[in-house]
Amino acid sequence: MAAFSASPTGSLPVMPSRIALVTTVTMPVPDADELLLMPHLPEATLAAWDDPAVDWAAFDLAIIRSTWNYHDHLDEFLAWATRTAHVTRLVNPVEIIEWNTDKRYLADLAAQGFATVPTTFLNPGEAPDDTAVVALDGHLVVKPSVGAGSNGAKLFNGDAAAASAHLAELHAQGKTVMLQPYLSGVDTDGETALMYVGGQFSHAARKAAILSRDMSWSTGIYADEKVVATEPTAAERALADSIVATLPRLAYARVDLLPTASGPVVLELELTEPSLFLGLGDGAPERAATAFRALLDQ
Repeated sequence: MAAFSASPTGSLPVMPSRIALVTTVTMPVPDADELLLMPHLPEATLAAWDDPAVDWAAFDLAIIRSTWNYHDHLDEFLAWATRTAHVTRLVNPVEIIEWNTDKRYLADLAAQGFATVPTTFLNPGEAPDDTAVVALDGHLVVKPSVGAGSNGAKLFNGDAAAASAHLAELHAQGKTVMLQPYLSGVDTDGETALMYVGGQFSHAARKAAILSRDMSWSTGIYADEKVVATEPTAAERALADSIVATLPRLAYARVDLLPTASGPVVLELELTEPSLFLGLGDGAPERAATAFRALLDQ
């Protein structure tokens, strides 16, 4: 069981670990968010979801954070979440995790009237219809509906044969596939991520395009990203706020938006294990610690 209970500076007292910040055994060190958060949350320690030695009942609260290998073991991860929720309080809750770990939730958001990146979903064995066939000949992203860090995502520009081959490859792996047009506004304006803790807006970050428009590119578990602090536009805040308002009060949420000529659209709604870029918001680690600590009393 990974543990980290003292401040790196030694300035804060070590307290009993009532809170588990959930990571994975494949993470050799705490991630950047955890390093910033834990000095302000001495009640917490790191514990790996895939470490069978962890006694989850020993914690009052388990907060999913850097479980970034879940997409390779989704059934096991969801089974762990269900078991853990029976012995301690798990956040975000199991029902949210089950919904959010498959990006088919974008269809639910679109059905509610929220502006999202236009997406066609193709289940394993499902052949593209005429609309999807046309899309495959365009400038689009082909990726699995379950994934993290752009894992399995590829960008194609006018190469229907290659796009179809990647679609077939993902289907052969038993994966539902997403077809999304490449929105060129990301090349100039980037992607905006809005962070919420305890249901309240905290700060925002801007990310450069991960998939270059001029190449086909596939990533591993993690993608190198250039991320900077930013102030969201009024339209970005309005869209993200309206989505978060439909959710139960969660420990954290991240809304990723892309720009278009008609306004921002949702690329992803991250409710499972998002990076919160705590280093990019003044007071963000403290706000997150306060929101997480408050869960002990709810």
